Amino acid sequence: MKIIADSGSTKTHWLVTTNSGQRSHYHTSGINPSLMDEEHIRHIISDELMPRLATIWWVGPIESVEFYGAGCAGEEPLGRMRDVLAEFFKHARITVDSDMLGACKALLGNKSGVCAILGTGSNTCYYDGEKIAHSVPSLGFILGDEGGGAYLGKRLVADMLKGLMPEDISQAFRDKYQLTVADVVKHVYREPKPNKYLAQYTYFIAEHIDNAAIRTLVDDSFDAFIRRNILAYHLPALTPIHCVGSIAYVFREQLRQAIEKHNLTLGNLLKEPLQ
Repeated sequence: MKIIADSGSTKTHWLVTTNSGQRSHYHTSGINPSLMDEEHIRHIISDELMPRLATIWWVGPIESVEFYGAGCAGEEPLGRMRDVLAEFFKHARITVDSDMLGACKALLGNKSGVCAILGTGSNTCYYDGEKIAHSVPSLGFILGDEGGGAYLGKRLVADMLKGLMPEDISQAFRDKYQLTVADVVKHVYREPKPNKYLAQYTYFIAEHIDNAAIRTLVDDSFDAFIRRNILAYHLPALTPIHCVGSIAYVFREQLRQAIEKHNLTLGNLLKEPLQ
């Protein structure tokens, strides 16, 4: 019996598999050991995952757990995540690594290439078929994460509150959210997970992607993602960029056009690594 997990800032996807091919998928809250203490991680696994595992009649001894997650970099976060998992799966072989490596394995297997995550945040790397050989730092939604959901949401909300959007789309936004500056300041600067809060506005962006101003916002965000991340790898023309994540999937046509604008191509595309 094996468990593979892929975790971002918004959710964790857990896949339970057997050697005979039985599979079950579960989702819990996102786990980021760089931002959470052990008690918080323990609470999510205990309250959200373990009760669901208990309902699977065919679950036997868990032999291995592979956890690929945002914030799984550096000895302290990695050790924190391993320690908590070992509490629940005492006899399992525990592996913890970055969500970027998990994405590379899902997109390319043992082949090499450039991979990108576009979900709540964004990240990129060059994968040599076994490990991440080179990467450009994401820097999070304040300093980076270009093209990710929080980046798109930040642009949308800021442009709306500053009166930079045309009246037709501004009215649609006001009708849907009734936001005030005080509301946004509270959520972004005083409450946990501001990146997740901002990313929720990508639903509005998707609903109104045919609006010229919204389309320009998306195009500019993907262009920034490519210029500030992908082009740093100095790739030959027509190199495929392999992408995974909800933003990459939902806005795949806009992403494809942005990539092709820079004389590259969109390669493999997955909504999530554990499909």
